[in-house]
Amino acid sequence: MTSFAKLCEIVAKLRAPGGCPWDREQTHESLLPALIEEAYEVAGAVRGNDSANFREELGDLLLLIVMHAEIARESGRFDINGVLEDVTEKLIRRHPHVFGRSDARDSGAVLKQWESIKRAEKTGKHYLGDLPAALPALVRAQKAQSKVARVNFDWTELRDVSAKVEEEIQELKQAVAEQDRKSIEDEVGDLLFAVVNLARKCRLDAESALQAAIDKFVVRFNRLEDELNARGKKLGDADLTEMDEIWNEIKKKDPARMPKRES
Repeated sequence: MTSFAKLCEIVAKLRAPGGCPWDREQTHESLLPALIEEAYEVAGAVRGNDSANFREELGDLLLLIVMHAEIARESGRFDINGVLEDVTEKLIRRHPHVFGRSDARDSGAVLKQWESIKRAEKTGKHYLGDLPAALPALVRAQKAQSKVARVNFDWTELRDVSAKVEEEIQELKQAVAEQDRKSIEDEVGDLLFAVVNLARKCRLDAESALQAAIDKFVVRFNRLEDELNARGKKLGDADLTEMDEIWNEIKKKDPARMPKRES
């Protein structure tokens, strides 16, 4: 018996009569928060460059996938073998440059080919109809932009993207000046969307870039708090002028190098 088959057998036993009460109570809905959390923990292990933790978190994520498949099997919808067959067939079908006669050789051509095959498979649906609504906003924005770029709906010049960011900043300033809450909300959204597009055009992942910025902010704010404590003060005691002074000193001493994220 393979390790994967053994895992499936264990999950089925946990779900069977006489198995684990907690596992038997789970549904697709009840497992969703854990599924999302485990996916983020996998990302954390990757970013933390922690191989042991990465291996463990992949196992936790795989367990939840098998759990979902087992729940589906019990209701007669599908089983894990169907899941494996579908993804295997999809990989072969969408990689004709490996398993067929396509001449796509660079990653850009491969992605466009993938989207073309996918559109042919899903006739009658809008191109962005399968964009997952549950994705974090930055991830969803970048995915939407990347998808439409594959069908040539994209700026060719980086300067045009930068100009769009500047345009959205001016529109946001105008909305703020007019104190129009709905317009401010709309313009903030447009600005964020434009910034994500700029990150994408610079070949950056917007979510990762923001996570790194947050981590940097947390590290610097912790140092600011330590400095206040050294001066015999606590957060809330100092005014903004003093805290800005400390903050700027922290930036001068360590403007770029931040510790790795903890996973």
